[in-house]
Amino acid sequence: MSYRGMLADERRELVELLRGLTEQEWETPSLCAGWRVRDVVGHLLTDTLGPLDYAAAAARNRGSVDRINNALAASFADLPTAQLVHKFEHESGKLSKFSPRLMLSDLMVHQQDIRRPLRRPRTIPADRLIAVLSYPDPFASPGKRTRGLRFVATDIKWSWGDGPEVRGPGEAIALAVVGRTVVLDELTGGGVPELRRRCG
Repeated sequence: MSYRGMLADERRELVELLRGLTEQEWETPSLCAGWRVRDVVGHLLTDTLGPLDYAAAAARNRGSVDRINNALAASFADLPTAQLVHKFEHESGKLSKFSPRLMLSDLMVHQQDIRRPLRRPRTIPADRLIAVLSYPDPFASPGKRTRGLRFVATDIKWSWGDGPEVRGPGEAIALAVVGRTVVLDELTGGGVPELRRRCG
């Protein structure tokens, strides 16, 4: 399946989840430090902006990815939940059409950022998971965590790198390499102490 097809499927799964959340669940802290579930969805609404709107936001925030993300998340996050879901379902796709591979990586991790605290697990299709493992979000600086280590997924056919080994479920690896420390206890191998140090 193409990146655009996988991205569309990933978006549909998250829409289905969001439609069933209670107002209390929307206020639950996500795995993203300082962001509630609604803030994560607000961040994902960046994909409803056109390139010129995003460029204007970047200029206002002096090009800092962290400042851009926080500002855009805050600008959307206090919308009513039904409006957040509607915008995410029907207005997304403006930026991702230029880089669906990047947006797939961002969206998959953020869906797990929402699901894990809410205890709403899922089985991620292998093709999507391999796509994200093979191209983690570069803005999350995965290279500083992965260099000199070998990663081996135990539930799908995927491995990468050389060095001390880090083994575990593909989803846990995908989250660990972008800095989600909550999954580190799900990983095994001689490379885990170094990965833990880098995530620290």
